[in-house]
Amino acid sequence: MAQKRNHMKNIIYTLIIILCTSFGFAQQTPAAKQSKPIAITGATAHLGNGEVIENSLIVFKDGKLTTVSSNTQIDLSGMEVIKADGKHVYPGFIVPSSTLGLVEIDAVKASSDDDEIGEMNPHIRSIIAYNAESKVVESMRPNGVLMGQIAPQGGRISGTSSIVQFDAWNWEDATVKVNDGIYMNWPSSFSRGRWWLGEDPGLKINDKYSEQVDDLISYFNETKAYAAGDQSIVNLPYAATQGLFDGTKKLYINIDDEKGITDAIHFAKNNKVQHMVIVGGSESYKVADLLKQNNIPVILQRVHLLPSQDDDDYDMSYKLARLLVDKGVMVALNAGGQMERMNSRNLPFYAGTTVAHGLEKEEALKLITSNTAKILGIDQDYGTLEEGKSATLFISEGDALDMRTNKLTHAFIDGRSVSLETHQTELYHRYDEKYKAEK
Repeated sequence: MAQKRNHMKNIIYTLIIILCTSFGFAQQTPAAKQSKPIAITGATAHLGNGEVIENSLIVFKDGKLTTVSSNTQIDLSGMEVIKADGKHVYPGFIVPSSTLGLVEIDAVKASSDDDEIGEMNPHIRSIIAYNAESKVVESMRPNGVLMGQIAPQGGRISGTSSIVQFDAWNWEDATVKVNDGIYMNWPSSFSRGRWWLGEDPGLKINDKYSEQVDDLISYFNETKAYAAGDQSIVNLPYAATQGLFDGTKKLYINIDDEKGITDAIHFAKNNKVQHMVIVGGSESYKVADLLKQNNIPVILQRVHLLPSQDDDDYDMSYKLARLLVDKGVMVALNAGGQMERMNSRNLPFYAGTTVAHGLEKEEALKLITSNTAKILGIDQDYGTLEEGKSATLFISEGDALDMRTNKLTHAFIDGRSVSLETHQTELYHRYDEKYKAEK
């Protein structure tokens, strides 16, 4: 009996420790709905469409912007007034093509849900796997990244993406736009040798490229045949693709090389895909005129990358956005590549790097606000500070594209004042107090 009692005590102690640890680093409680009008006065407002208003007045009520103007004399009685003299106001930054909320810890397989078994999975919906209580998602907000497109990976056709805001109880609450597009991984015309098998690690022609492209052509022919036939028996993968042909979904194609981009554009046109987007596009500057001609936007991978080819300019990744913008191509930025989820918090600083390599600052801001909103099809409500749009914005003490001065004091999603505390800021305060006490 004594052994049983001791065993039960150990179980209870273990549960207490787990619960205390969980509560100590719990997700911040999502903010309550906006209850009274809020006015932000005196700040420099960066609207996200290229315009800047000095000494601005921004008012929002019931989650919608009602006033965005120079600081005129209006009655602010009954409003919560935030005096932001010397500070800056920005629309919430949006990270596209992300796996935030789908993977928590890379080394823990049970926490990873971004890749489904199989090659052709257009019906797999990333949104139902999205974890709104992810600590990684939470850590985006202090840098002004308040929204994102959650996209699946893996296979040839990875699945269907959706757009969320980063302060929610669950995926249903988080959803801004559901099933906005389908993600595809275009075959690469070149591949690198597998050095771990003794192969030459250099580039070599992909002998199966034509075969892999033919597989995609055949699959799309099947989906169109399904649409034209008897649909009394639903085929989920085929049914999921129908939005590509009626314009309700966009086709996001992960591809970097010049030939692949050109072939992907012709593939989409031949299959009457209404809207397509290039994701990655490290060689997209070589076909910028073709992209512009076909009105195809590009979501560039992380700016802080090495050049993709040996003969590229050393600063190609830094100036690529400018090269495309100068050609009239619509460009957005994401944090693709290794550690994509953790690097998403650096989205504003990637935009800042493009400023250092030729873009005007307000043009660079578009890459993570209005351009992204347009590409994702949410620009009617998000991406800029304009009357009638969602009050999804933040106040920074300085330039939000500069990591030295991007210090948020307030952030709002649909007018709700969201917490800027995370498990990382909790650790910072904890050890900051420790070192202060030791001095």
